[in-house]
Amino acid sequence: MKKIALPERPHWRDYAAEVGFTFADMHGEPYWDETSAYSFTLAQVEDDIEDPATALHAMCRQAVAHILTDDALMDRVAIPPRHRDLIAQSWRRGDPEIYGRFDLAYDGDGPAKLLEYNADTPTSLYESASFQWQWLEDQIGAGVIAPNSDQFNGIHESLVARFRDVFEQGSDLHFTAVAGNAEDYATVEAMGWAAREAGLGAHYCDLDKLAVSDDGGFLDDQDRRIGVLFKLYPWEDLLRDDFAANIASSNCLFLEPAWKALLSNKGLLPVLWQMFEGHPNLLPAYFEDDIKDALAGTGPAAPHVAASFARAADQLRAAHVTKPILSREGASVFILKNGEIAEQSQNTTYAEHPRIVQAYAPLPECDGFRPVIGAWIIGDTCAGIGIREDRSRITQDLSRFKPHFISG
Repeated sequence: MKKIALPERPHWRDYAAEVGFTFADMHGEPYWDETSAYSFTLAQVEDDIEDPATALHAMCRQAVAHILTDDALMDRVAIPPRHRDLIAQSWRRGDPEIYGRFDLAYDGDGPAKLLEYNADTPTSLYESASFQWQWLEDQIGAGVIAPNSDQFNGIHESLVARFRDVFEQGSDLHFTAVAGNAEDYATVEAMGWAAREAGLGAHYCDLDKLAVSDDGGFLDDQDRRIGVLFKLYPWEDLLRDDFAANIASSNCLFLEPAWKALLSNKGLLPVLWQMFEGHPNLLPAYFEDDIKDALAGTGPAAPHVAASFARAADQLRAAHVTKPILSREGASVFILKNGEIAEQSQNTTYAEHPRIVQAYAPLPECDGFRPVIGAWIIGDTCAGIGIREDRSRITQDLSRFKPHFISG
């Protein structure tokens, strides 16, 4: 994996405006940055990212089945008791999933390490699936990169195939997101584009315009009944909204499904480590309270956690990260080295939530920036990657998006 300086396309900003990529710059800083790109070999993509990400997703599905059998774990991942049946029934019915994104630390040598799973409402979909593919075609056409170069990017095609697999031709789907957020709208429009190409109806409605019918169903802003709803709105918030009381009886299929609430949660990380300790793509991770109990010799999990923690203690003492179980865009994350705070997010939005402790995986430093690999799961298979980089060790909401290619 190499970061290579490349000339920008002369008119890419005009093209971005034409296709509605209005957030290519945000707050006076570039978000999309094609002054350089990351180059991979085919072996790096296939062996170190694609296959491990697909395997990680299968492990996450095993983790869902495990968490559902354990009320203590349901507590740990902050699922409100009144909605646990909703989540369990969603899993037992086999409510379909569409997409998710693993964030991986990878330096080109492997193995890639799982930092977290954005399983419910991952953004940067449009940039990953569409805009960076156009970049590849343009740069090959301009002779900037070799004509036999490729890109690990079957995201859009995989989304189309997934929608075709899940829904009958002509089915109507609704898509919703918070009004006025260009990045969120780009994500739902990318999903809607794939649904239309799959032969489905795709209708958009702002989140705040959804309504409840007299019989408890959901309606869009034209009073159309919603049978399938893709919502770019996290389950942890939705389950605490007044609308949540109507979900079970609404006869509405949600995308992503309710069981994804168990995966879009940093509590997944210690569960995975408990189930698959030592897996090459996982980092040691524990609930913070479990570590305190283990060190004190108290709590039902104390002996098990103490034994596991002893095996990982040196690695954790050298450097670890603490994260709230519910957190986005790096908010309220701390990196500690040898017991001292090495870096912390200035965004403290999620500071009140319980925390996990995860071993620190250093990101490679490339020209002053640190990249994180976003491995996109469509259905149950890794279908492409997007890369974001930041000067900080903590990837945040304004981190830059970088294109990539596979060198021929």
